Amino acid sequence: MSNDERTVEELLELNRLLLQSIETADWETYVRLCDPGLTAREPEAAGHLVQGMSFHHHYFDSHSKRKSCNTTIASPHVRLLGDVAIVTYVRLTQTLDENDAHATNATEETRVWEKQDGTWKHVHFHRSVIG
Repeated sequence: MSNDERTVEELLELNRLLLQSIETADWETYVRLCDPGLTAREPEAAGHLVQGMSFHHHYFDSHSKRKSCNTTIASPHVRLLGDVAIVTYVRLTQTLDENDAHATNATEETRVWEKQDGTWKHVHFHRSVIG
């Protein structure tokens, strides 16, 4: 396996851990993986660029309202640009509501990772709802 292939596998694993930390409301892991100056464009921000971690922390605090959740990364692609990597994929999120009804939501996500002092940090993401 080449260095680039190992880096791609590492980034996909870090991205999986990031999504798992969101799914389980593991704020400590999320903070460890993210740069404090994380920027984001996502539906919850209503068209605005969000900067920093406090906006995201609110969703971790309110996580207990979700009954069940499972995340699948579909069609992942990694583009290496030196000390920057772009990870794109479709995120499928399966949930159960309060009536035990199943639902699956799909979002297109782009996550930017930057190597800082030998460690990959999540520095920016863009998420769009499909459909």
